[in-house]
Amino acid sequence: MASKTSRDVLSRGLGVLRQAIREQPRIFTVAVVGSVLFGGMIIVSARVVGTVIGEVALPAIARGEVGAGTLALAAAALFGISVLRVAGIFGRRLGAGYMQYRLQASYRRRVTRRYLELPLSWHHRNSTGTLLSNANSDVEAAWYPIAPLPFAVGTVVMLVGAIVSLFATDWALALVGLAVFPALFALNVVYSRRMAPRQARAQRLRAEVSGIAHESFDGALVVKTMGREAQETARFAGRAGELRDSLIAVGRLRGIFDPLLETLPSIGTLAVLVVGAFRLRQGAISVTELVSVAFLFTVLAFPVRAIGWVLAELPRSVAGWDRVRRVLDATGEMPYGQRVLDPASSGPATLTFSDVHFSYPPAEAHEVGAQVLGEVGFTVPAGRTVALVGPTGAGKSTIASLAVRLVDPDSGTVALDGVDVRELTAASLAGTVALVAQVPFVFDDSVRANIALDRAGIDDEAVWAALRLAEADGFVAALPDGLDTMVGERGTSLSGGQRQRLTLARALAGRPRLLVLDDATSAVDPRVEAAILAGLRSSTAEPGVPVASILVVAYRRATIALADEVVYVEQGRVLARGTHSELLATVPGYVDLVTAYEQAEVERAQESAYSDEVVPLPSGLEIEVDR
Repeated sequence: MASKTSRDVLSRGLGVLRQAIREQPRIFTVAVVGSVLFGGMIIVSARVVGTVIGEVALPAIARGEVGAGTLALAAAALFGISVLRVAGIFGRRLGAGYMQYRLQASYRRRVTRRYLELPLSWHHRNSTGTLLSNANSDVEAAWYPIAPLPFAVGTVVMLVGAIVSLFATDWALALVGLAVFPALFALNVVYSRRMAPRQARAQRLRAEVSGIAHESFDGALVVKTMGREAQETARFAGRAGELRDSLIAVGRLRGIFDPLLETLPSIGTLAVLVVGAFRLRQGAISVTELVSVAFLFTVLAFPVRAIGWVLAELPRSVAGWDRVRRVLDATGEMPYGQRVLDPASSGPATLTFSDVHFSYPPAEAHEVGAQVLGEVGFTVPAGRTVALVGPTGAGKSTIASLAVRLVDPDSGTVALDGVDVRELTAASLAGTVALVAQVPFVFDDSVRANIALDRAGIDDEAVWAALRLAEADGFVAALPDGLDTMVGERGTSLSGGQRQRLTLARALAGRPRLLVLDDATSAVDPRVEAAILAGLRSSTAEPGVPVASILVVAYRRATIALADEVVYVEQGRVLARGTHSELLATVPGYVDLVTAYEQAEVERAQESAYSDEVVPLPSGLEIEVDR
């Protein structure tokens, strides 16, 4: 079984190398030519060294004098060979490095592009740490054997040339070579087979360690507030220890085989000297030929190891390649259509849900996904505000995701101005709809960059207009550097409400015709929230003209009351539609829910008032607790 697995790894590893050569044939050719030149010069140098010793040095010693011309010619020959060897090394290393780094850069882009193409449901099934490992260490591992590959190819050519040279010199010395060279290759194959499972396990553990580290850092707030620092440290240390042990196992195996790979050519050299001395005594070969063959075996030790380097890295390459292909071959992307909404329509858009059903895919292939939405149908008329209200888990956020096409329905249609969103181009959809999610995400950049996102036509004037509409211009103007203020990773220098208003301004800067707010103002003071919604319903540039149609997932009574229509959702179905007052009069479940929301708001307001009180200290000092 182990042998079968090793053969499989070898076969698949060679397949990865073939893929690399197909993608970068010209660069690979340059590297191989350099390697072959280097290998050829090793064989030639062996001949030249043998000639210099046998026909220049020994006669000169016998005569007791050295001819200047002969010495100069020998030196020139050795110098010329050295120059060509350097040129070969330069071409080999430059080509191999360029090829390896180009492949890594190309596949990092492909993996990242694929991440953006795949639906959120796929991302939900894969941890962030794993995805980071796929785009970084797995891509790097997949192409790691590329660096020694041209050297190994050149070495194979060099070995063939060496065998031919040995047979042209003497059959007995050639037999020594035929014994040593296959032994070297066989040792490399055994090395690769033993290394395969160790490298595969190490690569898997790298991803797991990365995943645990990212999860711990990303959840630092939970870890610290729950006092789980020691447990998280122990969890990370346990997996990191496994990775350490796995890498030590790799190093231990390398420590066993490397000396063997070094020793075999030395044994070959010794055998050549023993057999060669006997053949020299018989007169079958000359001193020049003996020195040439001995020197050849001496200098072959390092190049032959290149074959071992490639074979040793193939298991790691296969492990990385499999993980990269898992991303590139993943299915479930949502292809865009070719239709474009009327560019002349700059006013608010109409959103229509028609008999929409949706289920999230199961975690396992054999499971059946639970239905989240069923028979959902309602309309957000152009320029109107519709509030989605319902208990936790009713499907409100899923409806918001469907509205901006983060996911597609199992059946039914979601349409903008009568056009199914699946038929729209990506640019048309992105230019028409904007989502402001529950959890605001802010880039580690300036305020200006966070809002503009390098989108064409969004200058400082447009940025300030969006900030004013989001009721964020006041706090941004008060920042130390205004629009140039760096907000830190995930906006750590801003409060929760400021982050929400910043992400709202980002969405508004693109002038969407439909704005989807998924509880996007929950951290904002109710009075500020009311001002924001009032501003969205009536443009300051054209009083009375709505900025966009609005679908808002709402909890606060004041927010719900501002909507033109309320859609009440329970267990993934629309149970009632109407104005806030109509639902209060006809839907008991809606009354209970809104009353519970209102009570929670009152309690939060009381806690807020308490936190703003001045608290006397025993010493007579006072502090003000800022919420």
